[in-house]
Amino acid sequence: MAEADHGTPAPGKNARTDAGKRTNPDRTGPGWGRAVVIGGGYAGLLAARVLADHFTEVLVLERDTLDRTTGAHPSAPQSYHAHAMMARGARTLELLFPGLRAELEQLGAPVYDYGERISFLLPTGFAVRATTGVRIQSFTRDELERRIRGRVLDLAPVRLLGGARVSGLGRGPDGRIDQVRYWTGAGGKQAVSADLVVDASGRTTSIDDWLGEAGLPVSAKSTVKARITYTTMVFDRTPEEKDYDLAYQMTFAPAVRRGGAMLAVEHGRWVCSLFGFEQHPPTDPDGFLDYARSLDNPRLAEQIARRGRHDALHRYTNPGSVWRLHHRNPGWPEGLIAIGDALCVFNPVYGQGLTVPAIEAEALGALLRRRSTGTGPPGLSREYLRTAAGIIKAPWSLSTTSDLMWNPTGRPLAARFAHWYNQQVFGLARHDADVWTRFVKVVNMTAPSSLLMRPSVLAKIARQALTRRPDPPAADGPPAHA
Repeated sequence: MAEADHGTPAPGKNARTDAGKRTNPDRTGPGWGRAVVIGGGYAGLLAARVLADHFTEVLVLERDTLDRTTGAHPSAPQSYHAHAMMARGARTLELLFPGLRAELEQLGAPVYDYGERISFLLPTGFAVRATTGVRIQSFTRDELERRIRGRVLDLAPVRLLGGARVSGLGRGPDGRIDQVRYWTGAGGKQAVSADLVVDASGRTTSIDDWLGEAGLPVSAKSTVKARITYTTMVFDRTPEEKDYDLAYQMTFAPAVRRGGAMLAVEHGRWVCSLFGFEQHPPTDPDGFLDYARSLDNPRLAEQIARRGRHDALHRYTNPGSVWRLHHRNPGWPEGLIAIGDALCVFNPVYGQGLTVPAIEAEALGALLRRRSTGTGPPGLSREYLRTAAGIIKAPWSLSTTSDLMWNPTGRPLAARFAHWYNQQVFGLARHDADVWTRFVKVVNMTAPSSLLMRPSVLAKIARQALTRRPDPPAADGPPAHA
């Protein structure tokens, strides 16, 4: 099988030419030869961005036909739905793509304090309105990917080859992964050499097949099932309501099985996702509104009822969370890493799926900066995968601990305690601005979960357990001051 020459991409395959491309100003030197990224979605774009600082060529193999105007990845059904970018993720994206926040804001994507312009219904009642100091921005994933894709394709080392389906990986004499095999409709079977291969092919990755065919052991998986179904409508934002940019009702096992999230986004629109555990929000407009009216946060139904126009409704069912434990695979080869959903799929209800890949990409860039150039980045794969596991550990624990409580039997003691503790925190967050701010910082990954275990919080929980507070109000309470 001949190796394809990607120095000059063939026309008609969605590869970009050098015309109009710019050199990455942050590039540190001549770098290694070629990195191959499998997948041109969100995580693949982030990987390509940091690799462009260190490799002479970054080839992105993408099964779909994409260009710089493409928004959300067409093969990612979850991309239609409401997405939350944690404050930590937004900060990381701004480092990778300076000016991105302002660019999105010019399109109408609002920037606001997490506690000031949010109608947030906890299982215990509405969270107190308070200034948290945690500023976020809401936008559609479609617009986010379009803006990022355009910037990445402007980087001189990056080449995008559309319509390329990866069929396997090749190993060199030293056992490293040094080749990617793929086929295209026009060119047939081809292969390309690589100093580093990044699996960014998403939750449907074929990594198990690729490893098996290369004579390598498949990594173990950690799986937590929580079947959540989403239905989403994007519609115009009317001027009647201006005191919030995000309305939310969270699900909480075992009693609160229905929830929803509505975010103000660019171009004067709302994106509203209704979801349910083992329930299916309707895909017709009238049924969608009726489902919203069944929620205890009235904000969502109010805005849906006011809509003048809306896009088509989309439904997606996520079966749960899956973490591929590549860092524990004793036979994992050098020259291969994974990022984003190809490494760990989170339950989308917790909003971690955009932020974690950004942090992983930032970590990859930091590891590459610490290494000298040569024939390849020796030892990178295992070091990166251990680092990524450390990044994943906290958000994985946060989401899966809650999801385990949907199971009526076999709930671990640690999960039961965490669930009880969260209930106590939610009870305080209805009226205590300090506790709510701590919770917001932990959820946005700008502070460790231990922030909610400090003595001052423990004392409040103890006092709360010894007293009985009145039932939570039926609507948002007045603003409080932190």
